Amino acid sequence: MKFNLLCFCRTRFSVFLLLFLLSFCFSATIFCQASDLPQYGLSLHGELKYPPDFTNFEYVNPQASKGGTLRQAAIGTFDTFNDFILKGVSAAGIGLIYDTLMAKAEDEPFSQYGLIAEKVKVADDKASVIFYLNPQARFHDGHRITAADVVFTFNLLINEGQPMFKRYYSEVTGVTALDESRVEFTFKDGSNAELPLIVGQLVVLPQHFWQDKDFNNADLTVPLGSGAYRVKSFVPGKTVSYERVPDYWAVDLPVNRGLNNFGTLIFDYYRDATVALEAFKSGEYDFRHENVSKNWATLYKGPQFRDGRIVKKEISHEIPQGMQGFVFNTRREFFKDSRVREALIYAFDFEWSNKNLFYGQYKRSESYFSNSELAASGPPTQAEIEILKPFADQLPAEVFKDSYHLPTTNGRGNNRQNLRRAAALLKSAGWTIKQKKLVDKDGRQFHIEILLTAPAFERIVLPYKKNLSRLGIATDVRVVDTAQYLNRVRKFDFDMVVWSFGQSLSPGNEQRYYWHSEVADIPGSRNLAAIKDPVVDALVEKVIHAKDRETLVNCTRALDRVLQWGFYVLPHWHISTFRIAYWNKFAQPKILPKYGLGLMTWWAKE
Repeated sequence: MKFNLLCFCRTRFSVFLLLFLLSFCFSATIFCQASDLPQYGLSLHGELKYPPDFTNFEYVNPQASKGGTLRQAAIGTFDTFNDFILKGVSAAGIGLIYDTLMAKAEDEPFSQYGLIAEKVKVADDKASVIFYLNPQARFHDGHRITAADVVFTFNLLINEGQPMFKRYYSEVTGVTALDESRVEFTFKDGSNAELPLIVGQLVVLPQHFWQDKDFNNADLTVPLGSGAYRVKSFVPGKTVSYERVPDYWAVDLPVNRGLNNFGTLIFDYYRDATVALEAFKSGEYDFRHENVSKNWATLYKGPQFRDGRIVKKEISHEIPQGMQGFVFNTRREFFKDSRVREALIYAFDFEWSNKNLFYGQYKRSESYFSNSELAASGPPTQAEIEILKPFADQLPAEVFKDSYHLPTTNGRGNNRQNLRRAAALLKSAGWTIKQKKLVDKDGRQFHIEILLTAPAFERIVLPYKKNLSRLGIATDVRVVDTAQYLNRVRKFDFDMVVWSFGQSLSPGNEQRYYWHSEVADIPGSRNLAAIKDPVVDALVEKVIHAKDRETLVNCTRALDRVLQWGFYVLPHWHISTFRIAYWNKFAQPKILPKYGLGLMTWWAKE
């Protein structure tokens, strides 16, 4: 329901009715719609949950005590505090030192409320947006945050930041400081409803700090921020500590009340994940989010768990799980044929792995938008067919019949039927068996490398390697450190790699960075599979420019179907709970956010 407040006020209704509708308007208006007055929030395809006079999000405790220390672990090393460039490995938690124009609510699909920008005004034609900066907004050195800083940040990220920034903001045609407190972003047109929220996510960097520095120098220069925390101390590659800013300018804003309660945050680095787990059990750090099922099932035991000193729990959530999997690099000649990629999917025995390695904890991911209404499942609806119909001559007929269903087994380790199907696909793609080796027409063996950074994945890959060897495929499993892993992924220097494509309930511009042909050759982009499909490109644009929620869902499902039948990823699995353990010295609010863990809503017990 929408109201144009000014038009209504020009009518001759009674004062009583006016007051009633004013009250209703402020509680029910879809504030992402254009308005003659600046608004306090933005929402995509829906209403804002919180009214203009809200005091805090409902998933926080505004009376939470402040102080105490939260110590966490990180794996690997770090060599820079600059998270905006491709060089180096940035320190864990560095994003905590920055504020953004708007703040996202973790109990709404995609809504934002005022932070650095206290108000926002979307133009009538949706082709521009103006942010009104809070006059109290300050960097940690006391300098006021101005519109000039916003303009400087945007241009700096576009020109010198990671290549993905230029693509992510490709529909932003300009940014202008109207005065010290107002900054305007203009867009190519008004068809992309997400753009005001996308620029609302912008971190604001201080121009006076960066203008005389080399932004691409990936060193340990401590940057100046404006957020609730700042870097307190660090030992290069080993530990980094953040302290809560005592005079943080935004501490009493509704979006921050009840958040950022810890006085100190510490991240200790470990080279080995097994050592890190034992360190946690010994009390070397406080909180752990576990994502290895075997660890969760077998290693979280001991007197500290039995007597309650360590709390072990699972917390359900409604976060879309996206897609994690082994990504096929189609830049490699042997992966260009989709039949080859499909064959390698048949060689993986998930049911055996889930039973013997994962303790039955996981669900198989068949969709790129798993655990959400956006996932394509079963035959396409008529609305989806209408979206796909213009591309019928460019798509396999299966897209119009059903969603892709992954091959299954009985879980006993006997994968013969699927391997026979895989062998038939490889043969149809021109590969033959000679002396138990799968070779091409020139006699070269099919040889791939699976790149890993987590040693725990070796136990998953080795049974898969065994199945591949039955097909005549030679497989190398290589485990490298985090820095080398990231560098090779950024340069697309891999055959197969483990990667996760996170999704939200409101997919938009980030889909270009995942699947669009224009970013396939940009170092650092997330189009790791090198998808260059005009149909995918067109569907991505339809998702971005969806006019309402129903259209967004149908376009996303259509995109999902085409990706599924492209066999770009060997899908892994997902779980819709957080598996966490922590030393029993923390408290948390009674209401938990739907779309996040909410760790920064916790506080130290007195």
